[in-house]
Amino acid sequence: MQRITETLAIVLLALLSTGVAARADDMDNGILSIQHAWEHVHYQTPKDQQDAAFPAVEKMADALVAQYPGRAEPLVWKAIVLSTHAGANGGLSALSMVKDARHLLEQAEKIDADTLDGSIYTTLGSLYYQVPVWPLGYRDDKKAEMFLKKALAINPTGIDANYFYGDYLYRHGHYAEALAVLQKALQAPARPGRPLADRGRREEIQAIIARINDRKPA
Repeated sequence: MQRITETLAIVLLALLSTGVAARADDMDNGILSIQHAWEHVHYQTPKDQQDAAFPAVEKMADALVAQYPGRAEPLVWKAIVLSTHAGANGGLSALSMVKDARHLLEQAEKIDADTLDGSIYTTLGSLYYQVPVWPLGYRDDKKAEMFLKKALAINPTGIDANYFYGDYLYRHGHYAEALAVLQKALQAPARPGRPLADRGRREEIQAIIARINDRKPA
């Protein structure tokens, strides 16, 4: 209970800072506040407490979407928060989250397809290979690969683009190719203001590399 309270306090503080950023017409600071709140929940909050913590981050994203209705970036981050929350939730409500996330990304693509270094396609690709198959979900491995390659075309050295493509390859048994892509992800340049996200993502990459070396299936 104490850890949940601490998590919500941090997220609410970020929410307040997002409101300040929005009033100052500074969308970039609003995005950064959402990123930091998301990182805290995803990487520092125990798995069994994440489902309860993510709605506060979604409210932050909702506020920024409302403040900047013509911009793609808040839509992308609302989709990222929803898709990550869906993974933490794991229940039937997660299905509506991933559908909403796809819709938000499709909206963002119409506004600015290349925004946030290809994050639209990175997130779409990750959704398409991780969601359930029809009729519960919309899993489509061909679309997943197409979107992940689009993301890499926009941001070939990005840690997320390479991580998700490497994970996709690993899950499909292409171990040698996956290992090469994941090693490239580890060499990605640091993202300004996001040391926690970089550290957490590298730990995820190392975990997949360990499973590849042990030849453990996904």
